[in-house]
Amino acid sequence: MAESKSGLRKPVFTKVDQLRPGIKGITITVKVVDSKIIKQKGRADGPQSRQARIAECLVGDGSGMIVFTARNDQVELMKSGATAILRNAKIDMYRGSMRLAVDKWGRVELTEPANFAVKEDNNLSLIEYELVSVIE
Repeated sequence: MAESKSGLRKPVFTKVDQLRPGIKGITITVKVVDSKIIKQKGRADGPQSRQARIAECLVGDGSGMIVFTARNDQVELMKSGATAILRNAKIDMYRGSMRLAVDKWGRVELTEPANFAVKEDNNLSLIEYELVSVIE
C-alpha cells in the first residue's frame, strides 16, 4: 500500500464501468451530463437547513454513465457540464438499478473540467438487477 506521511491511503480512482451493486468507498471523477431536481421539500425563503432537495444527475466518464443522487448542498454543485470528484461514494439500489450516492461520510468536490468525453452508450443505471436470496 502506498501510504502518505499522514497514514492515509492514496485514493484509488474507479471508472464508471467498474461499479457494481453493494460497493462502497468509491472515489471517482465524473462529468455531469444532465441534472434535474426530483424532490424539493420545505420553504425556499426559510432557512436553508429546512429545505430538503434531491436531484437525479446523469454523470459519467470515458467508460460509461450512471445516475448520481444529489442531496441538499450537492444539488448546487452538480450542474450540467460540471466535473466533480466524488469521494467515499457508494452504490445504492433503487427499483433494481444502481444509483451512485455520497452520504455524510463522503464529499463532492468540483474540479478542473475533465479532458474525457462521457461514454453515453453505456448507462449502468439502465441495467436492472434482480435480488437473489442465497440459501445456506
